[in-house]
Amino acid sequence: MGIIKDRFKEKADAANAEIKDILKTHGNKKIGEVTLAQAYQGMRGITGLVTETSLLDAQEGIRFRGYSIPELQQLLPKAPGGGEPLPEGLFYLMLVGEMPTEEDANHITSVWQRRSHVPNHVFQTIDALPINTHPMTMFVTGVMALQTESNFAKEYAKGINKKDYWNPVYDDAMDLIARLPRIAAYIYRRKYKNNEHIHPNGLLDWAGNLAHMMGYDDESFKELMRLYMTIHADHEGGNVSAHTTHLVGSALSDPYLSYAAGMNGLAGPLHGLANQEVIKWIFEMQEQLGTDDPTKEQIAEYVQKTLSSGKVVPGYGHAVLRKTDPRFTAQMEFGKKHMADDKLVNTVWKVYETVPPILESLGKVKNPWPNVDAHSGALLVHYGLVEYEFYTVLFAVSRALGVLASLCWDRALGLPIERPKSVTTEAVKEWLEGKGEIWE
Repeated sequence: MGIIKDRFKEKADAANAEIKDILKTHGNKKIGEVTLAQAYQGMRGITGLVTETSLLDAQEGIRFRGYSIPELQQLLPKAPGGGEPLPEGLFYLMLVGEMPTEEDANHITSVWQRRSHVPNHVFQTIDALPINTHPMTMFVTGVMALQTESNFAKEYAKGINKKDYWNPVYDDAMDLIARLPRIAAYIYRRKYKNNEHIHPNGLLDWAGNLAHMMGYDDESFKELMRLYMTIHADHEGGNVSAHTTHLVGSALSDPYLSYAAGMNGLAGPLHGLANQEVIKWIFEMQEQLGTDDPTKEQIAEYVQKTLSSGKVVPGYGHAVLRKTDPRFTAQMEFGKKHMADDKLVNTVWKVYETVPPILESLGKVKNPWPNVDAHSGALLVHYGLVEYEFYTVLFAVSRALGVLASLCWDRALGLPIERPKSVTTEAVKEWLEGKGEIWE
């Protein structure tokens, strides 16, 4: 079937047997209680999903198959002469559950190179949209147009044993990931670079080729793309983009439809769009202060003004994390290595020194620390990628790695359609009055 596919099947068979045994022995054990507030307020903290690829720890941040981001930076294979991890290696780790060798990562690079052809009708569909369309709308439209290529949809229509669902889902995931850089770069060049497109370079790795097709051949920008694609790839299963992809996939919608649904969630201001909100906020601050190099005192005053107007400081706070996001730290280290004198990057660092104490002083914020979105835009601007509406598309390309690896596992484990119970407020009131149970 293919080296990686064979390894995945072997791991999936073993996991199926292990999970079957766990459920047989412990299936009736309760894993927690749900409060009424949780039911009304976004289901925060309710354990209700199993996602194999990553786990979010409130103190340590994201761990991919048990490995922290600093460990990934050290252990994952690198591009020749590079210092940042190859996203191909992270995908292998999430899919197979083992740290890849350099040969494994290079094999995935070659597979994605061979599968990267995008049919012309996808570009024609994108071109039919007005040029002022948001890049994420163009991106999801392109993915939906690409759905004509779905192996799973074709195999399901012909009739396929449910034990074999994983096989065409795997092929769809590999095809889709391979094609996303081409679609993303096409949108970037269409919208911002006079529709002047750059052909793929078949000798480059996945993230390096994305940088090339966008028009950025600086080696350190390619390194940034490798880092960016790695640290944004997954964030366990409960976030909107991952959960939506899983949810839609549970209805046996193919990976193209499922991923497109997840990315519509990523396009929301409270999720992936936040990275564009951060850089927009900093640009507005610079404009109002009349300087591109504000002092910490000026920043503190502007932060207080933002908070007093009923707004939040974008890029600060996280639903789970209770310390500085390791993804922020990784980007800060990249900035110190490649652009230590950049004024915008230094402003981000000053904001980092200024905002947490202010938020802590309010006494209401559980996590006053920066998340991944607080830094990424400044790094991109350094290289001239100032079109901040496009930042979420880069996030979406990266997030494909985690959500599609998870989708392969969903089908390999035979997970059923997701259908939680919902109730009305009237039913809640009757339950509070002792007139029955709302979960029956």
